Amino acid sequence: MTIAAQIKIAAEQALKSLFPQADIQPSQITVNQTKPEFKGDYTVVLFPFVKSLRMKPDELGKQLGDYLVANNELFTSYAIVSGFLNLTIKDSYWANFLTATYNNTSFGVKEKNNKKVMVEYSSPNTNKPLHFGHMRNIFLGYAMSNVLKTNGYDVVKANLINDRGIHICKSMIAWMRYANGATPESTGIKGDHLVGDYYVKFNDIYKEEVAKLVAEGVAEATAEKEAPIMKEAQELLRKWEAGDKEVYSLWEKMNGWVYEGFDKSYKRLGVDFDKMYYESNTYLLGKSLVEEGLKKGVLFKKEDGSVWIDLTADGLDQKLLLRSDGTSVYMTQDLGTAQLKYNDCGGLEQSIYVIADEQNYHMQVLKLILQKMGEPCADGIYHLSYGMVELPSGRMKSREGTVVDADDMMDEMASMAKQQTEEAGKTEGFTQEELDKLYTTIGMGALKFYLLRVDPKKKMIFNPKESIDLHGFTATFIQYAHARICSILRKENMPLVPAKDTFASFKLTQDITPAEKKLAVSLEQYPSILENAATEYNPSLLCNYCFALAQQFNSFYDEHSISKAENEEKKQLRLMLIVMTAQVLRHAMNLLGIALPEKM
Repeated sequence: MTIAAQIKIAAEQALKSLFPQADIQPSQITVNQTKPEFKGDYTVVLFPFVKSLRMKPDELGKQLGDYLVANNELFTSYAIVSGFLNLTIKDSYWANFLTATYNNTSFGVKEKNNKKVMVEYSSPNTNKPLHFGHMRNIFLGYAMSNVLKTNGYDVVKANLINDRGIHICKSMIAWMRYANGATPESTGIKGDHLVGDYYVKFNDIYKEEVAKLVAEGVAEATAEKEAPIMKEAQELLRKWEAGDKEVYSLWEKMNGWVYEGFDKSYKRLGVDFDKMYYESNTYLLGKSLVEEGLKKGVLFKKEDGSVWIDLTADGLDQKLLLRSDGTSVYMTQDLGTAQLKYNDCGGLEQSIYVIADEQNYHMQVLKLILQKMGEPCADGIYHLSYGMVELPSGRMKSREGTVVDADDMMDEMASMAKQQTEEAGKTEGFTQEELDKLYTTIGMGALKFYLLRVDPKKKMIFNPKESIDLHGFTATFIQYAHARICSILRKENMPLVPAKDTFASFKLTQDITPAEKKLAVSLEQYPSILENAATEYNPSLLCNYCFALAQQFNSFYDEHSISKAENEEKKQLRLMLIVMTAQVLRHAMNLLGIALPEKM
């Protein structure tokens, strides 16, 4: 139990003892870390009780403070500041905390709760490679999967591949027209990039054909429908849905190229999946649900035979679920897929969709329809909505070829890490193999951290140079702090995770300094940060925590020597502090998918 939780219980018991006639509720008690400008470690907010107890804040604070110091071993003193009770924790608490947990590699990890959660992320189209726009989605999904698992959930990482539809047929038609049989092997081009090149080619030709028709006097709206290459793509889609063997064979071949490319990119990104779903296998699943909805009277059929649901009473609109010709729409597919995922796992506590905020309305409608149909998968659906990412040059567009491929971005980040390391003259003592690994570690860490450090709900602009700044709010800053700790431990001939009895002789006889205490307080809060990151679906809380912890370590180390500590007691205390700091940083950053080097 964290110190904040212990203080909350102590405050509740004290208030009930002091004021037995009052109705004191735990929810009324707020405990915060004391602000740096005031004396104390943790603060109890007094205002919620002032009115009901008919007492002035200072009078209440004095009674509560006196009681806590006299009756609880946690506290050594208190101060009252404008309605806030600031409590100072005894040094022995922090010493006992460190000796009990300094080498606990599972610190903050909760026991399994037997609740199964699926996190669906990435979900790319097979007409193009993974691009920079996918990265926030991928990193968010992977990080949240790890955070939830650490909080005790049984997590299933899922990827729904959008492998069918008109966008796939566009790449296929362009390849048929212009590739002359080109393959990844014959061109030396990664499969997903090759297919993506023909998607861009399609749109280039399409624009030319539309412009030509418009120049001939055809209305633009008509020209867009009548452009020969678009009509060919639509015909190809009809043939695919009809099961044409030749078309299906080409579709399988080109998708195979893309999957090989995706696998290589995912490996470089450091992410994986437990289950793969394919739209080509799921797009018809919702039809049976629609039939059930009609029988239940939840859905209705119009005169043309199309099937709809009326959500106007819920403040939304009417939603099409089946076209008049009986073909499904995206919502139909998503209804079936939601049911499939739930049944596939034998039930889910939650089914989390990591999808951009552009789909907020779609996800709201999906959940509402399933709820109205009484589907057990409905209530567990959660949309982890995130803002889009732009580059300083603006928004990216796949069809115009202005997208930055994920592979290219990873190459650029490693190159920037190399340039920065060489310019700083920090390559001495490394083999070339070690340097190459270091550049990748720094570059990928910078990329992931920058995309995760912002609250998911907010839009953001990614600045590559800013992301790798050694002195900024970056993974590089944290990685360097960790490397400094590793260097100290090497000089002390101490492993990163010392044995449990390494500090068996430690005994606290001296006061803990403010810098020592501040580091200990931050370390003790790690389990709460992990819990908040899970309940708020927000990995940026971990980013902020790690950065602040690294800053506190730097301040602590600037103020206190370890190798030349005043005495053995201080040396052991400080070694425990930095061992645990390194351990917590590694654990937290690993959840984000970021490695921390031991040398930089």
